[in-house]
Amino acid sequence: MLKKFERLKRDILRKSNVLTYCIDTMKLPDGHIVEYDTMLHNGAAAVIPVTDEGKIVMVKQYRHSFDRVTLEVPAGKRDGDEDFAVAAERELEEETGYKSSHIVPFITIDTAIAYCDEEIKVFLATKLTKTDGQHTDPDEFIEVGEYELSELKDMIFSHKIRDSKTIACIMAYDSYTRRP
Repeated sequence: MLKKFERLKRDILRKSNVLTYCIDTMKLPDGHIVEYDTMLHNGAAAVIPVTDEGKIVMVKQYRHSFDRVTLEVPAGKRDGDEDFAVAAERELEEETGYKSSHIVPFITIDTAIAYCDEEIKVFLATKLTKTDGQHTDPDEFIEVGEYELSELKDMIFSHKIRDSKTIACIMAYDSYTRRP
């Protein structure tokens, strides 16, 4: 069993509306003192929206950190201490223009466990209905499409989908659909 690690100090270097960047001074089980870079995140919700025909509703958007357009499951950060389920419902409608009358917890993803505490709660959404359209944030430009599960898996294995949350969601959903 691992012995206790002890945080001696946390210095907050920068805080934004998404992340807080810290340097944690830690005492290791053997007594050595080290510093860890740590990113704090409020958490996010993601949704696997499945149409009555079995297609998965996905979003395309530009991601500046990679300077490219990505294909992803709808997702977004929580507002304050917003319940994850509420965030999931909000993001589904904002990004896709769909609502779900059956949205349930599915999996939880720790995105970058070595240096960030971001947790994404993923929800499975079925019984979708169209709303009056997307309600994206001013800096979001999103295209919506429906895809077969097999198409999405092919895109994962051909490196067209590389977003870790999306890969985890699609592969977990694929496994879920094959359960006895």
